[in-house]
Amino acid sequence: MLLHDHLDGGLRPESIVELAKDVGYDRLPTTDPGELARLISRGANRNDLVLYLETFAHTVAVMQTREALTRVAAECAEDLADDGIVYAEIRFAPELHQERGLSLDEVMESVLEGFAQGSDRRGITVRALCSAMRQRASSVEIAQLAVRFRDRGVVGFDIAGPEAGHPPSRHLDAFSYVMRENFHITIHAGEAFGLPSIAEAIQMCGAERLGHGVRIIDDIEGDADGEPGLGRLAAFVRDRRIPLEMCPSSNVHVGAAPTIEEHPIGLLARLRFRVTVNTDNRLMSGTTLSNEFLLLHEAFGWDLSDVRWMTINAMKSAFEPFDRRLALINEVIKPGFAALGADA
Repeated sequence: MLLHDHLDGGLRPESIVELAKDVGYDRLPTTDPGELARLISRGANRNDLVLYLETFAHTVAVMQTREALTRVAAECAEDLADDGIVYAEIRFAPELHQERGLSLDEVMESVLEGFAQGSDRRGITVRALCSAMRQRASSVEIAQLAVRFRDRGVVGFDIAGPEAGHPPSRHLDAFSYVMRENFHITIHAGEAFGLPSIAEAIQMCGAERLGHGVRIIDDIEGDADGEPGLGRLAAFVRDRRIPLEMCPSSNVHVGAAPTIEEHPIGLLARLRFRVTVNTDNRLMSGTTLSNEFLLLHEAFGWDLSDVRWMTINAMKSAFEPFDRRLALINEVIKPGFAALGADA
């Protein structure tokens, strides 16, 4: 189960090299796929979200044609299925893929076709989330695009990009439109900026899930006995069961957490927040969902029952219709973990 993964952050290095040649993009630092992966990962992991986002220049540059978008989306579905994932919501910003003249609808059609191709007979369902860039002014148009494709594979709307200086409340018109259309909202909040971003996302913009939400830890303090005490916002997030789309490796790479061992996910899980585990950008962070769980096992001693718990948390929090979520939990996820010896 995967709720937070960016399409342009998970390309195969080999595909970047081949697509760059196809479209005439000559700014890759190397055409050796292994070295390219290392350079992108090293360039991304600089403890700063803005610097992290710079590394997307190469991936976005080669995702500007129908054929490239379909290929990248198909390979994304294939790679996730190979990692044992049965349901994924993959987000991307359609407006970033128009440099060669594609319309927004053509971008969406290409990506959804790729998801369909890559998931065919692989035991995985892949849905799309449309992300508007929070530093731009096209969020209403992207929200309308998401709603327009809601019955063709898009399950929600998001805003992404540099968080500091670009609060979600600047996009109220877009969020209001999505809410009026009875559609779903997840918002990048509480990653590179603190509690005000989380509060705005929930209280003003209708966020059903928080993309990352790491900084909710700022509203949790130890009391005189060393027991954690929740502030008003943290208590509200926990009480309302608002899902946190946490991405441990990526959160460390952008400086939202010092190390995996110091990541708030350990405490938040113990406090029974609705925690989910995600990859964010598999290429930039050099990771997979299986690897994220391995890191959490090493850092916090999580075992298979914890993986089961986080997987069910994620499926409960997905934007797929309720009956489909329930079917996946009861007919796929629980039997799958039971076969591995994790029944509860």
